[in-house]
Amino acid sequence: MPPVIDPERCTGCGTCVEICSEDVFYGSVSGEIPTVAYPRECSHFSGCVSVCPAQAITLRIPLPMLLVYKPAAEDLENPV
Repeated sequence: MPPVIDPERCTGCGTCVEICSEDVFYGSVSGEIPTVAYPRECSHFSGCVSVCPAQAITLRIPLPMLLVYKPAAEDLENPV
């Protein structure tokens, strides 16, 4: 499942586009809200979530991955 971008919080800085190693946001235009072009390519490593200065991205972890997913310590301390 792809990352979800909150359009009201997103500033269009493009940091998530730059950090994504899987090019999930391929074709996104600088200065605009990124487009999730390849949702199935998302590896769920949360890079986009952690670098977003506006905290506009949430990551939906697929159910089978929840069995082995361990949230980062800061996620446990500051739930959204």
